[in-house]
Amino acid sequence: MKYTNILLLISLLAFVSCGHDNKGHDHSEAEEEHAHEIHGEKEESESDEIILSPQAAEKYGVKVSAISKKSFSDAIKVSGSIVGAPDDAASIVAKSSGILSLNRDILPGKKLNTGASIGVVTSKGFTGGDADELASLQYQAAKKELDRITPLYEEGIVSAKEYNAAVAACEQARAAHSGRNGGSSLVTPVSGVITELLVKQGEYVNAGQPVATVSRNSRLMLRADVPQKYHSMLSGVTTANFRPAYSDEVFSLSELNGVRSSSVDNVSVQPGYIPVYFSFDNNGAVVPGSSAEIYLQRESADSVLVIPVSALTEQQGKLFAYVKLDDHGYEKRNVTIGMSNGKEAQLLSGIKEGETIVTEGVIFVKLAETSNVVPEGHSHNH
Repeated sequence: MKYTNILLLISLLAFVSCGHDNKGHDHSEAEEEHAHEIHGEKEESESDEIILSPQAAEKYGVKVSAISKKSFSDAIKVSGSIVGAPDDAASIVAKSSGILSLNRDILPGKKLNTGASIGVVTSKGFTGGDADELASLQYQAAKKELDRITPLYEEGIVSAKEYNAAVAACEQARAAHSGRNGGSSLVTPVSGVITELLVKQGEYVNAGQPVATVSRNSRLMLRADVPQKYHSMLSGVTTANFRPAYSDEVFSLSELNGVRSSSVDNVSVQPGYIPVYFSFDNNGAVVPGSSAEIYLQRESADSVLVIPVSALTEQQGKLFAYVKLDDHGYEKRNVTIGMSNGKEAQLLSGIKEGETIVTEGVIFVKLAETSNVVPEGHSHNH
């Protein structure tokens, strides 16, 4: 990470110093001046202004926006987890009894399409013979009897009662027959990912027994474990932001078609905590089974100045943001924030309404701050 920052700094220096040479300056003069600036031989300006060319800002994704007032409320920060929605999973069930034989590549995480087979169940080798083979023999016998009695019924020799009984016996035998000599196939009813294997390779299973669970992962659930002291506030909670443990990105349920799926009167599943559930669409970036930092949002309060959390940087325990002064100039400001919902925070001091701040690419402005490079012709006075 240290070497990456050095490379980025060198690249930024090239943009801010060499990209603004006026006519009459050749490349050697610019490079010499650039070298002097890197080694501190050029006289430093007394201004705190940070210089970054528009070309460099565009290249490194530096984006800005104006500070404004908007409806905002505090959030209850809790921990929780991301789980699959109950109605988003399906079971692969054994159609007959016997020994489970899974395909070689069947493991949790395997993607399947509807109708794909994950293995077979066979009863060959058991005392008493193959149950599926027995069902096949019974079906063949019932069909043979039906074929014998049908023309007799048409000639009026056999009664309707006897004929109907033969038809019923044939249908029952056919239903019991799996249609496969040596076992039945294990087929997934939906497209998705295997999340759990419920039976081990080579184990005996009964007909109707679930063998594996497949999740479509199209809809997920967020469970927030809320301390009981916040019980009175839960009625006002309508949505939430959350940050999975494996990511620095904060997701908003409002952007994922999220809805609260639990009532205020949830029963506590662990002492001292109340679970609050939300369901939301999986955008492909959220991993089920992960823990998460959750910001439960209540109904919006009065309009206040708000700053994106992505605009903030911390140094020696203090928070700072970068204000854009003009096309080339930026200024580092110490700011104070109040309540936060994980994506935005209430701005209490340091920046005024209408001022423009850096919201993305803050790290590159911070690197430019250390270079202290001033393009020729640019004044620090505003």
